[in-house]
Amino acid sequence: MAFQKPSHTFTKIHLKALHTNNFHLLFTLSFTVFINMYSSAQDISKAADSIAIEKQEPLITLGDSLVAPLEISEKAQDSTKRDSIKPKKEFLENIVNYKATDYTSFNKKEQKMYLYNEADITYGDINIKAGYIVFDHSKNQVYARGIIDSLGEYTQPPIFTQGQQVVEPDSIIFNTDSKKALIFNSITEQGEGKVVASITKKENDSVYFIGPSKYTTAENLDDPEYYIKLRKAKVVPGKKIVTGFANLFIYDVPTPVAVPFGFFPQSETHTSGVLLPSYGEENSRGYFLQNGGYYFAINDNVDLAITGDYYTNGSYGLRAESSYVKRYKFRGSASFRYENLVSSERGFPDYAKSTLYNIRWSHSKDGKANPNSSFSASVNLGSSNYYQTSINQSNNANRLNNTLSSSISYSKNFLGDPDVSLSLTATHSQNTNTQQINMTLPTLQASVGRIYPFAPKTGSKKGIIQNINLQYTTRGENRIQTTDSLFFKKEMFDDAQIGMQHSIPISTNFKLFKYLSASASASYNEVWTLETINRYYDADQQEVVTEDLNGFDAFRTYNFSTSLGTTIYGTKSFEKEGKTPKIQAIRHVMRPSISYNINPAFDKYYETYEVISADGLTTSDVDYTRFEGGIFGSPGKTFSSSMGISLSNNLEAKVRDKDSTATEPKKVVLLNSLNLSTSYNFAGDSLQWSPVRMSGGTQLFDNKLSVNFGATLDPYALDNNNNKIDTFNFDNGGSLFRLTSANMTLSYSLSSKNSDKKEDNSRDDNRASGGRDDDLFGKSQDFSSDRYANQDENKEEEIPSEFYNFKIPWNLRLAYAVNYSNSARQNEISSHSLMFSGDIELSPKWSFGASSGYDFKNKGFSYTQFTFERDLLSWRMNFSWIPFGTYQSWNFFIGIKSSLLKDLKYEKRLQPDRQL
Repeated sequence: MAFQKPSHTFTKIHLKALHTNNFHLLFTLSFTVFINMYSSAQDISKAADSIAIEKQEPLITLGDSLVAPLEISEKAQDSTKRDSIKPKKEFLENIVNYKATDYTSFNKKEQKMYLYNEADITYGDINIKAGYIVFDHSKNQVYARGIIDSLGEYTQPPIFTQGQQVVEPDSIIFNTDSKKALIFNSITEQGEGKVVASITKKENDSVYFIGPSKYTTAENLDDPEYYIKLRKAKVVPGKKIVTGFANLFIYDVPTPVAVPFGFFPQSETHTSGVLLPSYGEENSRGYFLQNGGYYFAINDNVDLAITGDYYTNGSYGLRAESSYVKRYKFRGSASFRYENLVSSERGFPDYAKSTLYNIRWSHSKDGKANPNSSFSASVNLGSSNYYQTSINQSNNANRLNNTLSSSISYSKNFLGDPDVSLSLTATHSQNTNTQQINMTLPTLQASVGRIYPFAPKTGSKKGIIQNINLQYTTRGENRIQTTDSLFFKKEMFDDAQIGMQHSIPISTNFKLFKYLSASASASYNEVWTLETINRYYDADQQEVVTEDLNGFDAFRTYNFSTSLGTTIYGTKSFEKEGKTPKIQAIRHVMRPSISYNINPAFDKYYETYEVISADGLTTSDVDYTRFEGGIFGSPGKTFSSSMGISLSNNLEAKVRDKDSTATEPKKVVLLNSLNLSTSYNFAGDSLQWSPVRMSGGTQLFDNKLSVNFGATLDPYALDNNNNKIDTFNFDNGGSLFRLTSANMTLSYSLSSKNSDKKEDNSRDDNRASGGRDDDLFGKSQDFSSDRYANQDENKEEEIPSEFYNFKIPWNLRLAYAVNYSNSARQNEISSHSLMFSGDIELSPKWSFGASSGYDFKNKGFSYTQFTFERDLLSWRMNFSWIPFGTYQSWNFFIGIKSSLLKDLKYEKRLQPDRQL
């Protein structure tokens, strides 16, 4: 029987008004009783010869094992008949290898061999190491014990090894013939724990019977912080431990946590088993059992865990999670979660019922399995409000997600001359606030590799002609836009759009005047569609009518572009003869470029309809294209001839390295990028200059601070109605440019030099759900999960100071964002926020973490969470607290780290009030 945590909640129910469904409450109590009665029967061993326990002398006699020879009848036997008497068993079946440091002696009369000091004897698959060993050849018995050193200490106790099993007792008696043994004061490792027994009887290679003993996963066996006291038990190494009455002791203090009999699985491979639930109480849903179910170890490649939640008011949740792997082929995981939520009681005005679901799938293919093809999947879809209203605490860290996205893709490369590639992709994007869903089911892409028709067969390509290349690409989409309420219903396909685009780009590049890089390209595009429109004015209804037309149609466009660019390097050196300044040189790299684009007007795809005014006299012509609203846009009506100008900058410095042994100066990035771009439309009749867009970024403080910024500068002025006019802002009495928008983001990560915090495995789950991996949105409160086990077990421990903790590891993560808007003279900060999260190790066993944020515009704190963790050696204790807000709650957990006894825990929490 697997150990259960004490049911403290049910023993502390006080009288209060509860609106609870009696049937559901009875069902929950029955399920709890069933779990407590779950057990496995103890195997009944066959009667076997026992080894008598006598006074421990250098050799313990268990009886004469020699049998008198059998008398054989002298009746005449046929000489050809097979002898029915089996040959006598050899005296020793295996060769005995032995050695000792001080002496090895053999008493021929007693048939005994004595080994002293670092004695070592091997017989078959059995090895015994001890300070003193006596081997009785006449009885096939080995007696081993430790020795007393000059200081009076008991040293060199026996170490008994048979196959994979290792036993460390005070002394042992072993019979090489029957393979039985008596083991005194032994320590046996069983799975993740150890069994400390005063006396153990080894029945055979796979069964041990032990008397009063302790089972613990503590490292300090002399003074364990906890253990389970077993009055008697049967141990099958690598399989199970079956016990009689057992109870939990904490620092030798007995506790009421006990079972009349117990079963501890000890399988070294994955095995199926029950997942015990945690319990608690919620204000609006009553008592609950959460995360209980069954784990199926299907095989070494696939597993399945089915868990569920149940509330006494009728709410419930079901989850199925599976992981799979095929070595050198692929790996992945899939999960389906469904929740039926009931609030309040039927008949009350606040009664509500809703269903939620979430589907997740992650799949990756090993690149070595087939280099010419790949398949990957990252799926996260379901109800838009799943993470916000889920009743399961493991979803807490994903409640602030605004987007759910999915992608499933397959690609195949066909090698040849030229290469051909094919890909098939299905995508999904879901806004959890607007509940708008955009999907492509599917997207087909195919392309033919670049072809150089004029390139030489050998040697490099030179000049404008030899570098001419062309390519063919095609893209087809089935695009669906729907809402959360119509998801997975036939109505979601009513407004599906289907289209295909073909593109043939032709380009070349060459050097001009040695320092200039020039390129020229032309592109031909053809778009196919199955849906077009027809628009006309209905004079009777006095409105414009748009009709959808089904049928194949296509339009064709083309354009031309060319560009010219170069790279300019400038270096300023500060070095002087005989001196080595701290900043030795600064290098400035500029990459200016100018481009020219021509986009013809395709008027032939446009039609006109007349709109008659209300008085019936005035008419106006309105142009439209039947391809309006298509997946790949519509042909342009306006001729465009524009020039683009861009400039990118990069600043680096060479500084003196602090390391005096370094032979080269250290390179430091001052400005990672500073980009400026604008364009001028020659064919435009007004507002020919486009706004100047600026963007840049850099890394500071050894790449711990990441800074990114951007701005939009408009050269034109506004009229009194805040509309842009064809007058430069400078000519209107203003500055050269008008700042219309700006943004800046800072990401800062800081930690102490001795902080060696490992990656939390729970962040992988957050990333798979579309959340953040830096804890800025908080952590999950499911502390019973294995992913919150001690992450630093293999970390080398440092010797602390006798007077104070001179090293306190800590880390801090900050995310700052500010946006400015002034497109219509509003001159306001549209958003301004700071988010932060961090951890600090107050002592080697105490840690504290927090995550929060502040909105400077709305003047309020965002989602805030505090976490406390205490390492209790074999146990761990966690406390999570959300002090305010919609999800105000707290959760306390204390349990054993070992996965074998992880259900031996206590958990108490206050759930958020869903009515708020």
